[in-house]
Amino acid sequence: MSPRLTDYLLLVTLSAIFGASFLLIKISVVEVPTLTIVAARLLIAVLILFAVMKMVGQQLPRGVRLWMWIILAALVGNALPWWLITWGQEKVDAGLTAILMATMPLATLILAHAFTIDEKLNVWKLLGVTLGIFGVMVLIGFDELTSLGDNTIRQLAIAGAAVCYGVNAIITKQLVGSPRRAMAASLMLVSLVMVAPFAIIIDQPWTVSPSLEAVAAIVMLGVFPSALGTIMLFAIVARQGASFLSQINFLVPVFGVLWAFIFLSERLSFNAILALAIILAGVALARINPNVLKSKKPKEAL
Repeated sequence: MSPRLTDYLLLVTLSAIFGASFLLIKISVVEVPTLTIVAARLLIAVLILFAVMKMVGQQLPRGVRLWMWIILAALVGNALPWWLITWGQEKVDAGLTAILMATMPLATLILAHAFTIDEKLNVWKLLGVTLGIFGVMVLIGFDELTSLGDNTIRQLAIAGAAVCYGVNAIITKQLVGSPRRAMAASLMLVSLVMVAPFAIIIDQPWTVSPSLEAVAAIVMLGVFPSALGTIMLFAIVARQGASFLSQINFLVPVFGVLWAFIFLSERLSFNAILALAIILAGVALARINPNVLKSKKPKEAL
C-alpha cells in the first residue's frame, strides 16, 4: 500500500518524539546521575510495554537461542547506547547530540557490508559514509580530535552510541517474526536488568533529590521516546515497512536541534550547521539505488 497522509503524520510525530529525547536527557542529567536516568526510563517503559503486551494477548518469547539474541539486542540497542548518550550529554549540548546520532544509518551500512551477504557497499554508499565521517570531524573540530579533551571524548561516546544502534540494526534481523509487543517488552526488561544493579550500586539513587522538572523529564523520557516511540515504530514498520521508516534518519536530528533551540535556547555554530548538512547529505547519497538509476537510462535505439 502506498504511503498515505496518516503514515507521514506518524513518521513526523515519531521523529519529533525521538528528537525530544535529547532535550529530556539534557534537562534531567543536570540533577540526576546517568545510570539512574537510564534505569528509570527503562522501568517506566517496561511497565507500559508489559501492559500493552498483556492487552493484545501476547506472551514473552521462548527458546534459548532467541533469548540469546534478545540479550545481545538489549545490550547494544538500549542499555549501552542510552548510557553513552546520557553520559555524553553531561557536557554535550542536546542539539549537537542529535547531529552526532544522525550518523547511525551510515554506521549500519559499514556493519551490514561486513556481516551480511546481500547489503554490500557500492559507490554511493561509500561516498555517503565518507561524507558522514567528514561531517562528524567538522562537528567535533579537527583540533579537538587531536587533543581529545573531555568534551571530545563525550562526543565520541555519543558517536559510539550511533555505532551501537548500527550493530543493533543487524542483530534485530534475527528477531524478525516474533510477536512485536512481546519482543519490545522483552528487550526493555532485559535492558533494565542490565542497568539497574549498576545504578543502585554506583549512583545510590535514594540519595538524589531532583527537582520536579528533572523528574518530569525522566517520566516523559520513559513514556514517550522509550515506550510510545517503540510502539509507534513497530506500527509504522507494519504499515509501510522498514524502508519507509528509514526516512526518520533525516527528521530526528532536525527535531533534536529544533527542540534544543526552543526549550534550551541552544544556538548552533556555523560548524554544527555545516556538519548537519554534510551528514544528512551523506545519508541521502547512501540511500541512492544504483539499479533504479540504471533503469532510468534511455534505451539504445534498435
